[in-house]
Formats: sequence, structure tokens, C-alpha cells
Amino acid sequence: MLELNKSGTDRSEPGRLPAQDPGPDAAPDPRPADASPSTGPDASAGRVPLRPYLVAGAILCALYFLYSYLQYARFGSPSWDLGIFEQEVRAYAGFDAPVVDIKGPGYLILGDHFSPIVALLAPLYWIWPSAESLLFAQAALFALGAVIVGRTTQQILGGRSGLCVTVAYGLSWGIQEAVKADFHEIAFAVPLLALVCRALLLKRYTAALLWSLPLVLVKEDLGATVAVVGFLLFVYGRRLQGALLAAFGVAAFVVTLVVLIPAASSAGRYDYWTKIDKNGEQDVSMLDSVLGALNSSVKIEMLVFLIGITAFMALRSPLTLLIVPTLGWRLLSQDSNHWGMVWHYSAILMPVLFLALADGVRRSRGSHRPWLASYAKVAVPVAAAIAVAMTQHLPLRDLLRPETYRTDDARSQAARAALDAIPAGSRVETDITLMAHLTSDRTVYWVGGAPGTAPDIVAINLDFGWSRPIQDPVAYAEQLHPEARYRLKHRGGSFVVMERTTPEPDRIPGVRDG
Repeated sequence: MLELNKSGTDRSEPGRLPAQDPGPDAAPDPRPADASPSTGPDASAGRVPLRPYLVAGAILCALYFLYSYLQYARFGSPSWDLGIFEQEVRAYAGFDAPVVDIKGPGYLILGDHFSPIVALLAPLYWIWPSAESLLFAQAALFALGAVIVGRTTQQILGGRSGLCVTVAYGLSWGIQEAVKADFHEIAFAVPLLALVCRALLLKRYTAALLWSLPLVLVKEDLGATVAVVGFLLFVYGRRLQGALLAAFGVAAFVVTLVVLIPAASSAGRYDYWTKIDKNGEQDVSMLDSVLGALNSSVKIEMLVFLIGITAFMALRSPLTLLIVPTLGWRLLSQDSNHWGMVWHYSAILMPVLFLALADGVRRSRGSHRPWLASYAKVAVPVAAAIAVAMTQHLPLRDLLRPETYRTDDARSQAARAALDAIPAGSRVETDITLMAHLTSDRTVYWVGGAPGTAPDIVAINLDFGWSRPIQDPVAYAEQLHPEARYRLKHRGGSFVVMERTTPEPDRIPGVRDG
């Protein structure tokens, strides 16, 4: 991935980069006008060793995967997303349409979020057909982002700044919370955005354009981020490239939301508009959404910590504009899950912010404001210290606790016994607890989300957190599927497995319907 950034360096004419002008705070460039290009950033790039960053990336990858694996082994998945993505990747690996039955029988996932880039995981899934392969892929992609961010920082700032930023990025709350949230498609955006920002900082504008193009295949909203990359290219003097890329980003954003997703959706629309224009059953106008963008302390806290993890130096860089589209829809959303510091939503902001930190320090080192120049000298270690200090309240701290490694506790053993009672190849309706452990070799439905299917098995965790306690599991299964009858097959701990005793229906929604 780094090769594209090594080649195709764009040389710009003097005076054509107004946004990268260091501004009135900067000291004059001591180099003579005819200084050799070998003293520029490209020469510096060639002198920075790659090995230390590969070692740091390998360590971070191991930590991320270890945490994810242990959470998976303890049946601690926080949501249904890991099961959803495994069903999608499994379909791609079998050269089938990406149908995700967890979202509904026969549900085409491209009608939910437009993320065809996850098809790239199919070869890995051929080798390792398990949800664990997705967790490993995400760990590797996040760690690759650390390699790019850290090495680019050293190329720009020199010294040990690169390794400090690698630590700060690798332990940042946005990445750690994404690791905790299991796999999501945004894992691909993290190294891509790191490469885009790297190319912009090293004035390799064609590379920045090319690295930004695949972002539109990661998730539907990233077309807006691509448009901002185009705006930056335009401001940096690459006017034609910038204008074309901005137009492409806007077009991709509109076409994906208005044409592609509705075409794949059974409802014929993009369902997530309701996150902005509805609060429960109440309609919310766009004006009210805009006026309420900062109406919660949770939102304000998230914004402060986003910039705070860079010791506030990211504010000195125009790269920070790249976080605006993602922050925009999150602040407009009526869903409180989008506002705070949990889940995976902030992971794609981390490479942008930490490379903006590097750019901000570079811009501030020669400032005529003594306090700013002095602060620039310590901003990088301060950011690293902030990341280390915050980790005591973040997921990776659990790796220091012995109980984290106990995957043979009574609950886990009961869950594995329930899995053993579910035949391979069967159609299973279940909750989040067992879901991602079943999707590799069974057809899996979300409990209550597959009416009329009469699945072979209904398996539930009675301690899952139901709104009403389930007193009679068999009666509950038959309530979900009045077209069938069930009997208790296995019960251990809080896990109950029921099997269908009546014949399979002639017509199964999403399977045999045309």
C-alpha cells in the first residue's frame, strides 16, 4: 500500500499551495531558492526505516486481535454486527449475492449499507471460515493504519515523534472502542484515510486522489469525505483534480443513497434517513436537527475528546476538515448511539486527526508566537501520554486482568454445550449471544425477525436481557412460529435449545419464494 505514495510525486509550482502555506506564524525557510530537491520531504521519506513501524504494527495487531478473540470466546459480542458481516462475507466467498438472513429472510445487505469492499475478505474466509477471520482482518487493518500514521509523522517531524504518534494512535479511544464493537466495514476506511492524508502531507496529490476513490465502496456516507479531499486538492492548487474529485464524491454520495441502496432494498428506500428526521415516532425537521446538533453534553464531550487526544494541535491543520462529514451526520442523528465515544463510529477519524496533529506541529514549530512554538515541541509526547492515561478506562485495559483470559467459566461452557446441540447446516433463530458462533455453517435468523420460516432450531439465552422474562421457552418458540411445533432439546445454564417437531414448511420466506 505504501508503494503508491512512493511514486507519482506531484511537483507544484511556487505559490500554488495556499492552504499549506505555513502562514504568518512561520519562520522564513532558511534554504536557498535553488536548494536541491533531495533536501525536501521526499528525501526524508526515503531515510525513515520501515521495520520499527512494522514491529509496532504487529504488536498492535496482536493486542487488537487478542482482545477481540477473547471477547468472542467468552460469548461477549456486543451486537449482531459480527454475525451480519460473516453472513455477508460467507455469501461473497461462495460467489452468491450478499444475502444476510439475520436482517430478515432473504435480505440483500447492499440495501442496508453500501459496503461492497468487504468482498475483499472472501479469500481470507476461504482459508479461515469463521467470524474470527473478520476480527483478525480488522485488527490488521487498524494496525496498518498505525504503521502509516507513525511513519508519516516521523518523515514530517523527525526524531522519535513517529513512534510516539504510533502509540497515541494505536491506543486512541476511537480505535479501542471499534475493536470492542467487533468487526465493521469501516476497518477498510482507516488505512485508506491514513494513505490519503499521508499523500496530502507529502504533496503527492495524484496518490491522494487515487487512495480516496475506494472510500465510496466502504460505506455510503464516505462519498462526502471524498468530496472534501477534492476540496483540499483544489485549495492546494490542484484545481482540476480537486474539482473532478469533489464532483465524483458528491455524485457517488447522491447516487448511492438515492439509487443504489433503494434499488437493493426491499423497502425501496434508504432507511437511515429516519435517524435524522425522526425521534422515535415524532418527526423532526432538518432545521430542528441542525439547531440541536450540540444539544447534548454527550456530543460536546465527544468533540472535546476528539480534538483533545491530539493535544489540540489537529486544529492547526486543514486535514481536520476531513472529519466534518462524519461528524455532521452523527451530530444531526437522533440516535444517541451515534453521539458518544463508544461503538465504532470514531475509528475512521483517528488517522485523520493524528496526521493533522503532525501537520499542526510542523506548522507551529516556527511560529513567531513563542508559546505556540514551545508547545509544538511537546505536543506529540503529550498526545502519547493522554492516550496511555486514557487506556485505564478503555477496552484494552482488560488484557491486564487475569479474568479476561478465563474462557472456560460456567457460562461459556454452557454456551458451547448449546452450540453442540445445534446441527451443522440447520436453520437457527437465535439472539446475539450465540449468533456469530453459528453463522459459519448454519442459516441464522435474528430471534423474532423471521416470521413464517419455522426454523429447525430456536436457541436463546434466557439471560440475554429480554424486556419480559421468558418463563416457558417452548411456548415462546411456538409464539414466534405458530406454523410449527417445538420441543426442548437441550438446556444448560441460561441457554435453551428447541427443535421443530413438525415438517418443514413448503414455502420458506427468503429461501424458496421467487
